[in-house]
Amino acid sequence: MDARSLDIEAHRLSVVAERPSGPAERWLKYVSFPFGLVAFAALYAMPLPDGLTLSGQAALAAFVLALIWWIGEPIPTYVTSLVLMVALVLTNAWAEDRVLAVLGLDVIWLNVMAFVLSAILTKTHLAKRLALLLLARFGARASTTLLALLVVQLILAPLIPATAARAVMTLPLLLVVSAIYKSTSQSPTNFGRNLFLQNLFGINIFSSGFMTGSTANLMAVGFILTMADHRVYYTDWMFANLPVAIVGMAIAWWIGPRWIFRIRAEDAHPQLEGGLETLRTQLAEMGRMTPAERKGIAIFGLVVFLWVTDRFHMAWFGFGIDAVMAAMIGVIIAFAPKVGLLTWNDTDIPWHLLIFSAGAYAGGMALDQTGAARWAVQKIFEGLHLGRDMNFWTVYAVIIALNMYAHFVFTSKTMRTVIMLPMVIGIAKYLGFNPVALALPAAFTIDWVIGLPISAKPNLIIFSTGQFSVLDQLKFSVLMTTVGTLLLIVAGFTWFHFLGITPAW
Repeated sequence: MDARSLDIEAHRLSVVAERPSGPAERWLKYVSFPFGLVAFAALYAMPLPDGLTLSGQAALAAFVLALIWWIGEPIPTYVTSLVLMVALVLTNAWAEDRVLAVLGLDVIWLNVMAFVLSAILTKTHLAKRLALLLLARFGARASTTLLALLVVQLILAPLIPATAARAVMTLPLLLVVSAIYKSTSQSPTNFGRNLFLQNLFGINIFSSGFMTGSTANLMAVGFILTMADHRVYYTDWMFANLPVAIVGMAIAWWIGPRWIFRIRAEDAHPQLEGGLETLRTQLAEMGRMTPAERKGIAIFGLVVFLWVTDRFHMAWFGFGIDAVMAAMIGVIIAFAPKVGLLTWNDTDIPWHLLIFSAGAYAGGMALDQTGAARWAVQKIFEGLHLGRDMNFWTVYAVIIALNMYAHFVFTSKTMRTVIMLPMVIGIAKYLGFNPVALALPAAFTIDWVIGLPISAKPNLIIFSTGQFSVLDQLKFSVLMTTVGTLLLIVAGFTWFHFLGITPAW
């Protein structure tokens, strides 16, 4: 393993990492470029179908071109987004002022602010201190050690929107803990399999509990706002899905060492003499909490407080402070001279992701507002001979299962969001259901990318330790994906209905 991958300071989200392509991926790159152009030309030049407007036809052609290139990546995804935005304007699918205005959406700004705030944790080492504190206190037994590290992942999830960054920040601690329990890449044990797979699950599944848990969540919120005309508050998302995520991870923590990879009683305690003392020494070397760390806690505390109390602001202050403004307030304090912690050079904003997001929003909004999305969904249902009299709960269960298991096929959360969310919203509108009742639960499945090492960046980072095999991950992840699907379906009947998201059954 490259030692630099364990250096938190060397991990830059704003740098586009180059990943070597396999033979199939290289073939797809070559084929997808001309195929995208051919598909665009065919859709744009075909006779106008009944029920579809000229602008809708142009939007559909441009979006299909972008979709093929996003999947095949003959050019970088953010460049494809720029191509899509230009194509929407030049084909008269959508007005230029509307296309350019997408970069000003509040969800884009929330992305920017979240990445700036996450720099506080890197600069002050607050995340490292938290992990060492928990491990020094609870690391004497396998079960409590596994639980302590999952608590770390839960705390970091709403604060750092980049799951890969969380994986890199906590990976050195996982390696130290695995060494204490004598699990290595040359000789992995069931403790090591549970440790690394449960943290892989925790990084992804806990992200689903918070609107700021990943960039894909923010994209989903943007689609629901622009296509379903419904604002999802931070607390809407958190109150609805955080309990589901916690229950899901509690099940993984319980069944992992007992059923999937059984930890023997003699292996349930540290095996390396003085191992816990090593962690305590590292914690002692950090010394007392610095003023910078205290400032970081205060800034995050203020932002999180404003996020979780957003419904009460009008009564308290006479005005509302939404998630974007709350994050901006935190960033202003963090940048303030003498009072704050950061300079601009400390920040790490992945602008390529934001440009990709802007293009995705523009394409999705154009499909919706030109009527192309509704037309496409109607044609799909007509082809399947499915009518408007379908039962909501049948549709709900199918959509949850489809979106949950789709991550075994799609290797990008953002791609699944771009493809699936507009489709779900279109289906809901066509069938006469409340779009939010289907789209928001579908959005809760986005971060369950636990199936394979290639399913998400954190998976690849943690898989590189050699502590588990692809088959190990597949065995555990198929079970947990099924558990997650059942949890979300049951929540639709119960908890989501109680919160007013889904209708009565």
